[in-house]
Amino acid sequence: MAVPHISNPSEQPPQRWSRRGVLAALGVVPTAVLTGCGGSTGASEGARTTASAHRPTITLTPADGTTKADFTSPVEVAVTDGTLASVKVTGKDGSTLEGAFNDARTRWTSARNPYSGTEYTVTATTGQGAAAADITASFTTRSPSETFVGYFTPEAGSTSGVGMPVSVSFTHAVADKAAVEQAIKVTAEPAVEVVGHWFGDTRLDFRPQTYWAAGTTVTLSLRLKDVEGSEGIYGTQSKDVTFHIGREQISTVDLATKRMTVVRDGGTIADYPVSGGDPDHATWSGIMVISERFKQTRMESSTVGLGDEYDISDVPHAQRLTTSGTFVHGNYWASTSVFGNQNTSHGCVGLHDAKGASDASVDGYRFYESSMLGDVVVVRNSGEETVDPANGLNGWNLPWATWKAGSAL
Repeated sequence: MAVPHISNPSEQPPQRWSRRGVLAALGVVPTAVLTGCGGSTGASEGARTTASAHRPTITLTPADGTTKADFTSPVEVAVTDGTLASVKVTGKDGSTLEGAFNDARTRWTSARNPYSGTEYTVTATTGQGAAAADITASFTTRSPSETFVGYFTPEAGSTSGVGMPVSVSFTHAVADKAAVEQAIKVTAEPAVEVVGHWFGDTRLDFRPQTYWAAGTTVTLSLRLKDVEGSEGIYGTQSKDVTFHIGREQISTVDLATKRMTVVRDGGTIADYPVSGGDPDHATWSGIMVISERFKQTRMESSTVGLGDEYDISDVPHAQRLTTSGTFVHGNYWASTSVFGNQNTSHGCVGLHDAKGASDASVDGYRFYESSMLGDVVVVRNSGEETVDPANGLNGWNLPWATWKAGSAL
C-alpha cells in the first residue's frame, strides 16, 4: 500500500502530525501485504518498489512546530505523489484562513497572510481510499518588534455635525502611505464618494466632496493589523467604527458687520452680535469645524505664543475651531456694548456671556447649547488669510481636486 509521508521544509522529522487515518488504513490491509512490507516472502520486490515510489509527501510552510513563523507570507500546504482533498487553517482566536488549491490539487495557498502573534492549527486530508489520511500540525507566528496605531475622530457611536471629517492620527510616521490608506475605508449610507487626504506623515483625513448629508451613517473600517507602515513597524488594529451625522448647522461670522448668523437645516435659527480679533490679532478666515467643546476652560496667552497678555481661568462655553487656539466662546469680562460693534479679541470669536456659564439668557450659553462637535463655523471679512486646512479639522478649505490629489492611492 502507499503510506502518506509528511515532511517539513527543514527536512527534520515532524513530531506533531496525527496519523489516525493512516492507522485506520493499516487495519484493513491484508496480512500478506503487511508482512511483505516487513521483508517476508509474502510480497515481491516489485510491490515494495511501487509503494515507495508513490508514497505521498506533504510539506507545510511555515513548518510544523515553528514558534516564530513569518507573518508576511501566505500559508502553503503541498503534496507530492498524491493530491490534497481538504485543508483548513484555524487561528487560536477562532478565525480561519481561507485559501485555494491549484488545478492539480497538489498545493493549497492561503488568500491572505496569517496574523502576527497568533497560533494556528492546520488540518489536511490527502489521498483516496486506503491512502487517505487526516493530518494535523500547528505553528505560531512571531509578534512584530515595533507597532503603530491610528487614533481616530469622531468617537465610535457618536453623533456629529455635517462638517466632521474622519481623522486618523498615527503614533509613528508612515512611509508607505499607499499601503496604510489602502487598509482604511470610510463608507457612508446614503452612499457618497469619500476620499482620504494626507496631512504630513502622521495624519490621514477622509471627507466627501461637500458636507455630509444630515442623517448619514458613516463607517470607518480599519484593517491595519500587520500592515507595514514604515520599515519594521506594523499596524495592530482590525475593527469597524460607526458614527452618525445629526442635523445640519452652519454658522457664518461676518466680522465686517460683527454678526453671526446660525442656519439649521436651511432655516435661520439665531443671529448674534459678536466680537472678533482686533487688527493686531485678526481671526482666521475660512471654513472651520468645532473639534472640542468646554462648558468652562482656562485660556492662557502664553500657550499660544502671546506672552502674558491674558490668563482667564473660567472662560465659558468655549468651542475649539483650530489647533492653534482659535475658539468661539462666551465673554463675560467685556462690556455688552462691544459685541456687534468692535473687534477686540486676540483672534477668537466672542459672544456676550455671564461668569459661571449657567445663565441661560445670554448669547454664549444659547449658542453653546445649540451646537455640537462637527458643526461648521464660517468666518468672513476678518482681514486675515484663510486658515491652514491642517490647523484643526478644516480640510473643507481645500478644493475637491486638491483634496483628492492628497490621497496616496
